[in-house]
Amino acid sequence: MFDTLSDRLAATFKSLRGKGRLSPEDIDATAREIRIALLEADVALPVVRSFIAKVKERAAGAEVSQALNPAQQIIKIVNEELIGILGGETRRLRFAKQPPTVIMLAGLQGAGKTTLAGKLGLWLKGQGHTPLLVACDLQRPNAVTQLSVVAERAGVAVYAPEPGNGVGDPVKVAKDSVEYARTRQYDVVVVDTAGRLGIDQELMKQAADIRDAVSPDEVLFVVDAMIGQDAVNTAEAFRDGVGFDGVVLSKLDGDARGGAALSIAHVTGKQIMFASNGEKLDEFDAFHPDRMASRILDMGDLLTLIEQAEKTFSQAEAEQMASKLASSKGKDFTLDDFLAQMEQVRKMGSISKLLGMLPGMGQIKDQINNIDERDVDRTAAIIKSMTPGERHDPTIINGSRRARIARGSGVEVSAVKNLVERFFDARKMMSKMAQGGGMPGMPGIPGMGGGPGRTKKKQKQAKGKQRSGNPMKRKADEQAAAAKREEAAQSGNAFGLPAGEQDKNFELPDEFKKFMS
Repeated sequence: MFDTLSDRLAATFKSLRGKGRLSPEDIDATAREIRIALLEADVALPVVRSFIAKVKERAAGAEVSQALNPAQQIIKIVNEELIGILGGETRRLRFAKQPPTVIMLAGLQGAGKTTLAGKLGLWLKGQGHTPLLVACDLQRPNAVTQLSVVAERAGVAVYAPEPGNGVGDPVKVAKDSVEYARTRQYDVVVVDTAGRLGIDQELMKQAADIRDAVSPDEVLFVVDAMIGQDAVNTAEAFRDGVGFDGVVLSKLDGDARGGAALSIAHVTGKQIMFASNGEKLDEFDAFHPDRMASRILDMGDLLTLIEQAEKTFSQAEAEQMASKLASSKGKDFTLDDFLAQMEQVRKMGSISKLLGMLPGMGQIKDQINNIDERDVDRTAAIIKSMTPGERHDPTIINGSRRARIARGSGVEVSAVKNLVERFFDARKMMSKMAQGGGMPGMPGIPGMGGGPGRTKKKQKQAKGKQRSGNPMKRKADEQAAAAKREEAAQSGNAFGLPAGEQDKNFELPDEFKKFMS
């Protein structure tokens, strides 16, 4: 969604690199490019004006003029101001002291409230809660049925006493649901309300009546991130008519310009709390302004990537795999382990999304978007077409075995050969990294260790003074070394003072005395 904005900002910052000092003209030109980038991304005009004013004020100050790298300092300022207009710190849900906690969802029809209720229920379940979804959208056809299906997929309970389709009183359903949850030990109630195609008095009255009936602890305004500036107008109307405590962005995985998302928190004063970035129920998480700003500026989102990995991989499995790679040059790491690791990565989401969370991936965005996710399925099919013995020891796979595996997995023989070769190369590389040897073929990269050539060079430099091959010269060298050791032992310390006299006679120089005082 923010690809266009990211590209424009990256091009703007690229022109600043290499400049030792920024002139006022440079700052004005940079601010102008950032303004155009934000307006093209559909950010609200008042937000753009406020953002540019703060950036120019800080860019003209001492933090940039006295910086060693002004370009990096400008990027830092833009990053901090982006975090500011996105809401600042991450806002967490407020839970009631006495359960159940009541969360009311409000918004226009088509914003994705019903699907989001299921996603929120699954997310709360993962946090250790027992949520109850309540069907109060009794106007839209099959809205009650949709919520029941979504709740079943999420594995959470649903309260739907009325059939819907224009039948039933949503205010009564909402009020009864709180008592129902209390008696059956549900600690969170998520109320799905009806929406309209636009703001009208009937919608506002019904939402206000439900709010008064259940006294929700949180009212979340669900907004479609793809509807542009109308999202800001709708948010202001709901804030004035019903009131809400936080914003939930749906359809954040779309390709529309996402400036409305950047505008809502600043215009309404209410923070974005959650973001839905896919169709699956688990593609939903808390909204972190700092991480979103990092994504927009192509700095990556490693924290979210780590959190997803922690949810998918267990600590015991990770340690087991690491021990296999570290022992006997990684020969204990088999194709079965490789397949298990690959399937775990697939559980984290699409490969392109995972790569997009790494810093600097915006430069190869086209290649990432062209990744064929089916390649992983083809690789899995090849491995599953092997016998247990072949998976354990791929070196036994000869020509006839390759032909059999290719027929079983529906691929060319060359694909089987390439997979086995890539597996050996990958195992060798991962084994070297697990043993602390760094990444092969990449000497000199910080944190990656050195390549084989670099290691040999260090070993050569680390050699001590070699002994002479001449017996007479070697004996003379040994006698000279023994005499030096005896002289050092008699002196007693590195300053040449006799042992025992160092503490009495030694004094600090005057410069050190002044410094210590």
